[in-house]
Amino acid sequence: MTSEHAAELAARAAEQHVVVIGGGIGGLVAARECAKVGMRVTLLEAAEALGGSIRSTELGGVVVDTGAESFATRGGHVRALVDELGLGDAVVKPEGGGAWLHGIPDADDAPLPVGGILGIPANPFQDDVRRIIGWRGAWRAYLDRLRPPLTIGHERSLGRLVASRMGERVRDRLVAPVTAGVYSAQPDDVDIDIAAPGLNAALTRVGSLTGAVAALRLEQKEKAGGKPGSAVLGLTGGMTRLVDALRTDLEKYGVEVRTGLRANRLDRDGDAWTVSVDAEADAGAEPLDATGVVVATAEPSARALLDRHVDGLGAPAPAPEIEIVTLLLDAPELDIAPRGSGVLTVPGSRTAKALTHATAKWGWLREAAGGRHVVRVSFGTQGEPAATSSLDDDAAARLALDEASAMLGVAFHPQQLVAAHRARFVQAQPSSLIGSAERREAARRAVQSVPGLAVVGAWVAGTGLAQVIPDAVAETDRLRHSLLWN
Repeated sequence: MTSEHAAELAARAAEQHVVVIGGGIGGLVAARECAKVGMRVTLLEAAEALGGSIRSTELGGVVVDTGAESFATRGGHVRALVDELGLGDAVVKPEGGGAWLHGIPDADDAPLPVGGILGIPANPFQDDVRRIIGWRGAWRAYLDRLRPPLTIGHERSLGRLVASRMGERVRDRLVAPVTAGVYSAQPDDVDIDIAAPGLNAALTRVGSLTGAVAALRLEQKEKAGGKPGSAVLGLTGGMTRLVDALRTDLEKYGVEVRTGLRANRLDRDGDAWTVSVDAEADAGAEPLDATGVVVATAEPSARALLDRHVDGLGAPAPAPEIEIVTLLLDAPELDIAPRGSGVLTVPGSRTAKALTHATAKWGWLREAAGGRHVVRVSFGTQGEPAATSSLDDDAAARLALDEASAMLGVAFHPQQLVAAHRARFVQAQPSSLIGSAERREAARRAVQSVPGLAVVGAWVAGTGLAQVIPDAVAETDRLRHSLLWN
């Protein structure tokens, strides 16, 4: 590119004003991508704090994550952003061992078996597998090796595939706790090609589900150079450090960040946009004129802004309502981490779906807690409201303490509860659900047909930072290109 072309592009960029609506990670990344090329950017966030699902609070003098506590390593996109923002030295691996299972019918709590994929074992007679599914379940699962491979590789539903090949005990006792805890979804509703890419292909190639699991794990190990790696990583001090670093970077680029201000309407006149804001929140706030708009809110508020301008968005997808109750406990009996880094429950066995023993999982938090323990109890899943949703905060904390007692095998007393915090989330529909990918793609195509408009966030990208961040970069790059070249 010649200096004349570079100067022309810089001049065009300076003429643009992009308004980003929503200050979650998708919105922060989108604002940064636009500002990096010299565009003027204003970011609006209805809440007083940025971060969306990345949140923190102080419990008894300890700062703890109350939303997302880690990021997936797949793709390397999140780690790349972390490094760009100068947080590479703060990256830490989880500790405390693997998760346990609670609520196994006619059996004691047990560690989640190693060597599987989404709970599907490679060897049903492995001791830690048989301990959970019993001899009856192991022999039923072994039939997978004997079944003819006539229709292998064509089942889309994870749960139906597992039940037909290996039996209901494997599905209900091993796979269901994983999908409920990780995806907030039942296994029958999970798209195997999204949740476990390559497993169907391995099934067709190998001829059995157990063999496919073994083959796929071997492929993953070879890709990693034979070195074991963590599927997730965290940040010393908590994930809100990523939010803080992004805000600092936005300020460096001159982005105007306005919190506590809700965008309530979009209007379009040719290539120009007007973003109206909630006058009750700021009586002096004026509508913003923009050449481009990025909608980066959760699905319900995004649709309220987009519906007047975008045809073909499709029907809104039902989304699980999740509550996480974080407990700070004075409980020396947890020093031995009796259930590793956390617990997944067999669906139907308890009102909570999962528990994370955060001070066992993260060394930096254990040190900060000074001998006390932080436990996070999660409620709610797809199609099932959180058991805490109708309770006040004190009652929710008591229920979480009772659930933690049962799941950790420790009888806690109310006086051991030092402090508690409750966080509510309307989670985007899990990206692994059957049909979710098609719905997201249709909504994205509909938005992209409108000049000067982009949408980012979990409801169109899929849940998790590993999906939201690269999607926000790609979608913002598309918008930038259209504004600079069209």
